[in-house]
Amino acid sequence: MTVDTGRATAASARTEAHTRAPVRPRRVLMWHVHGSWTTSFLHSGHTCVLPVTPDRGPDGRGRADTWDWPPNAVELPWDQVRGAGIDLVLLQRPHEIGLAEHLLGAVPGRDVPAVYVEHNTPRGGVPETPHPLAERSDVPVVHVTHFNALFWDCGRAPVHVVEHGVPDPGPLYTGDVARVGVVLNEPLRRRRFTGTDLLPGLADEVSLDLFGMGVEAVPRRLGIPEAQLRAHEDLPQHAMHTELARRRAYVHPLRWTSLGLSLIEAMMMGLPVAAVGATEAYEAVPPGAGVVSTNPAVLAEELRTFLEDPDHAARTGAAAREAALARYGLPRFLDDWDRVLEEVTR
Repeated sequence: MTVDTGRATAASARTEAHTRAPVRPRRVLMWHVHGSWTTSFLHSGHTCVLPVTPDRGPDGRGRADTWDWPPNAVELPWDQVRGAGIDLVLLQRPHEIGLAEHLLGAVPGRDVPAVYVEHNTPRGGVPETPHPLAERSDVPVVHVTHFNALFWDCGRAPVHVVEHGVPDPGPLYTGDVARVGVVLNEPLRRRRFTGTDLLPGLADEVSLDLFGMGVEAVPRRLGIPEAQLRAHEDLPQHAMHTELARRRAYVHPLRWTSLGLSLIEAMMMGLPVAAVGATEAYEAVPPGAGVVSTNPAVLAEELRTFLEDPDHAARTGAAAREAALARYGLPRFLDDWDRVLEEVTR
């Protein structure tokens, strides 16, 4: 197992990380699956070829229309991918192996170098869940957290860990709205995964503002009065950041996901955080940056403290920002990925 520590100095993490010129530019075939992660990867400067279909369905979405992506994110119709000079396939879903073979006329891992980025925690019989690539030794699996690498059974597959890297949104925190922000996508469908079932209990203790996709019906479906839970449906990222930074604190109720990038973004903006103590949260939120606990009552108590003491909230948020920049800054993320791509394509 090759493990990259995912740590950098705070100074290097603060370096402005616009799209850079990579040491050895590559043409990477990939699909638009995870908008935030892709945004960070695009800063590498590699040409990322995104297949597009007329219906722009899940296997042909092309460029994102809600993200500000640089010009190295290149759309190509399905029938033009084969002649695009692809150097490497970046896989993110099991069926993409077959898609790539169909589009390229080449088998990923055998005829063209490939890596598989695993964004998700394992499902099923944890901790014995076999990874979809566990029986292959020709396609490395790159996990986004050490927790994922620990809990997935990757069998014969080479394993790397490249922790998340997040563009610095800046120290946006004002905390002038005495409410608690939370960001969840599709919380009604994903319920226990996202900790949606914890919201009623938290809303009894503190007023919440819920941001994300598919959140509009949450207050009604959970029977929470609007004064205690306000929904803000799918705001553009920059608008969400601005609004979230006005909230006094951030709560991260997710129970079984790798590590929500919204938590890292909230910390980078300078919000104090309270996070459910599951998966990678204990690694992401060090002492002094907020509270991590498996007891929702402990989270609620700390959130009330933040609401009642703005100075304490601001000091904690400043520590959270410093910690997030040090561990999840883009320069470290891009350097780690350059090392992985160099090894895979060597």
